[in-house]
Amino acid sequence: MKTKIFTTLLLTLSITGCQKQPDQSASANTTDPVAKAQFEKSDAIINTYLDKLDSADTPQTERTQILCKDYPTEYKTNYIPALLKLSPTEYTRAKLLKDLDIALDYYKKKDNVQC
Repeated sequence: MKTKIFTTLLLTLSITGCQKQPDQSASANTTDPVAKAQFEKSDAIINTYLDKLDSADTPQTERTQILCKDYPTEYKTNYIPALLKLSPTEYTRAKLLKDLDIALDYYKKKDNVQC
């Protein structure tokens, strides 16, 4: 009885031990470091803009500047291209532009900003 269990266990371990593991280092190397750095920098800038828009202390003129010029420019020129380089299968330009419009519409209504 013990030999059957030992043989079965040994066979199971040898089969699972011989299976090829996914190559994680190859997928990590496919990430473009320039695009990743651009994305992280742009994401930090956009988060700063959103923090200012969420703050009650931000003057109306600065809100207008962010919503009408700074945020859309940063999003379109840096954030979208970097994100599409990093995850081309997960995102499309049209989807990201739609997300931008949704965010801008929300803050424009909330802060009563006309561009």
